[in-house]
Amino acid sequence: MATLITGGTGSFGKTMLSSLLRSGDEEIRILSRDEEKQDALRNKLQDSRVRFFIGDIRDRESVDRAMTGVTRVFHAAALKQVPSCEFFPLEAIRTNVIGSENVIRSAIASQVESLVCLSTDKAVFPVNAMGISKAMMEKMALAAAREIGPESKTTISCVRYGNVMYSRGSVIPLFIKQIKSGTPITVTEPKMTRFLMPLRDSVALVKYAFENAKQGDLFVKKAAASTIEDLITALAELFDVPEHPVSQIGWRHGEKLYETLTSGQELASSEDLGDYLRIRMDHRDLNYNAYFTEGEADIVDQEDFHSHNVTRMSVSDIKKLLLSLEEVQAELQNWQQGTTS
Repeated sequence: MATLITGGTGSFGKTMLSSLLRSGDEEIRILSRDEEKQDALRNKLQDSRVRFFIGDIRDRESVDRAMTGVTRVFHAAALKQVPSCEFFPLEAIRTNVIGSENVIRSAIASQVESLVCLSTDKAVFPVNAMGISKAMMEKMALAAAREIGPESKTTISCVRYGNVMYSRGSVIPLFIKQIKSGTPITVTEPKMTRFLMPLRDSVALVKYAFENAKQGDLFVKKAAASTIEDLITALAELFDVPEHPVSQIGWRHGEKLYETLTSGQELASSEDLGDYLRIRMDHRDLNYNAYFTEGEADIVDQEDFHSHNVTRMSVSDIKKLLLSLEEVQAELQNWQQGTTS
């Protein structure tokens, strides 16, 4: 059985790869455009089960080459930085929208058993280019799932989650770097709330989707949240610098005050699976009576599921979660040994 990970040299892709290798997968393919990162990962792993494909999801031909003979696909390749997508929205469209469509159509053509597309909280009520492009990715995945139907050999699903702790470009490694260098911690708005989700939980979410998805499902992992202010306090206490200076620099382009994982309307058609929520695909067709004269009588008014209204983690809870991350453990050990590397 062969598995393809698009964007496999990113934070999520590498964590997923490690998990699949531990699970004994026979072949894992990595499709990405960064040859330097591929070479570094290849030399680090030295594992013949991993095959590397240089290519870009924007190019359907390179996707098809990597897709041939694959059983399942985890689609993680994307432009993820909110400010970058704000200044270059067309690039977000080319990668997150057109590139994702290439992956979806290639998976169907290759009769892949399961395709799981990674989305983000920013796709819910999107206010920035990154969120808009990922919302369109979700729409295309669900449109394709609706088109091929439940009898298709390919099952298409999505997973949606918020910021992943210690992923590339996230605030935790930035804050730690600022602590260790003695420079002020830069925060945009201390009262912002964010879901706190380790990479291991995002990998578990994708695996859950692979094992349990029905055509057009969208899965969300329930998570607790924290204010940025409490996150900074937890880090400062862990590194024993409780009086470390903090500089408020103001909002970045396209930032949200809080993350929304599901809308109230989506929750009305969701299934509670314990740790996860399954949002079922809307199976209605283009018979417009369903929209204008029939509608959905059982839709009820529900509150959105967002980081301002879920369980708020205490500073001690945040510290415990941070200490569960190997990267933070290593940073603390170096700090206590008097090194800054």
